Amino acid sequence: MKILVVEDDIETARYISSGLAELGHNVTLAADGRDGLFQASEHEWDLLLVDRMLPLLDGLAMVKALRAMDIPTPVLFLTTLGGINDRVAGLNAGGDDYLVKPFAFSELAARVAALGRRPRRTQADTLLRVADLQMDLIARTVQRAGQAIDLQPREFRLLEVLLRHAGEVVTRTMLLEKVWDLHFDPQTNVVESHMSRLRAKLDVGAEPLIHTVRGAGYSIREART
Repeated sequence: MKILVVEDDIETARYISSGLAELGHNVTLAADGRDGLFQASEHEWDLLLVDRMLPLLDGLAMVKALRAMDIPTPVLFLTTLGGINDRVAGLNAGGDDYLVKPFAFSELAARVAALGRRPRRTQADTLLRVADLQMDLIARTVQRAGQAIDLQPREFRLLEVLLRHAGEVVTRTMLLEKVWDLHFDPQTNVVESHMSRLRAKLDVGAEPLIHTVRGAGYSIREART
């Protein structure tokens, strides 16, 4: 694999580079986050190994910038920050895996191999579609028949959940958990009211796409003829 290692500690960088080269990988080094961002955005890579604590631009900011540019290259964070919150922050920033220093090279090699076996993400993973409705998860935009639709954050999340389960029935309980992070029924019409507003925005002059499945939930799909 073609691997970019973004690591400011010279000894660690050489250790990783040497070991990966012995395994047959083509390794390039970057010593700070700014150079790492440039290298990662200007060239094609199979994998990025990124230290969290980098000069000029920290690892989290670097990876967030890459994801904002719709660059899906897998990222393995390498860091001394091993707390749960640190791991969550790394994954939420767009990382695919997280390895805490100090680590055994055998574990690094295994994680590199595992990430190399994953299917490469493409732009299709960031675009959700049903009929003439399209959601861009990176640009955070929604269009129907080429016309932009302005959604509030909660409406956007609600539509995203429906689109990720297009053609399936999404229950009220699922929506409460995924959109409102509620693991109980608040006994309000919060789902119904948001769904009504979302439908009103999506269906202007067009066939309805969100269908109520009586006694079950909702489904987004083309109207059946």
